[in-house]
Amino acid sequence: MRVGLLADTHDRVPAVRELVETMLSKGVTLVMHAGDYCSPFSLEPFHETNVALLGIFGRNDGDPEGLKASAARGMGMELYESPHSFDVSGHRILLVHDIGEVHRRSIDAHEFVVHGFTHRQETVARGTTIVVNPGEGCGWIGGQCTCAILDLETGDVEVVTI
Repeated sequence: MRVGLLADTHDRVPAVRELVETMLSKGVTLVMHAGDYCSPFSLEPFHETNVALLGIFGRNDGDPEGLKASAARGMGMELYESPHSFDVSGHRILLVHDIGEVHRRSIDAHEFVVHGFTHRQETVARGTTIVVNPGEGCGWIGGQCTCAILDLETGDVEVVTI
């Protein structure tokens, strides 16, 4: 299974739309978002493409209730407080906005950890855990909008830049 990874999209809807469409064209069936959508309207590309979304809130999500209400409009869209642990196709995944919020034991207890916050793309192995920051979906700071695609079976991570 190929899972799309996003973080730090900060209301940049055209970039989110293009990243989601690119991920879908590459066989993604689920997107995991590590927070900082900002406003409820930033979920529109997920509604338009009808892709499943599992996400957590970040520090700049100013209207969590509005985001939850927007997510409730779509099938397969769920938003949680950070951090949150998921089981996806038999793989334990921890989704957290700021990785500094979790203890090393929590990281080690998961096969994959996806985080945001720094706006810098990074993929590292910590023991048997693969830790991925897909970078900044918005591109506001670094000038490039990025996401990642995680193959749950192989552990391979593909970075996508638009």
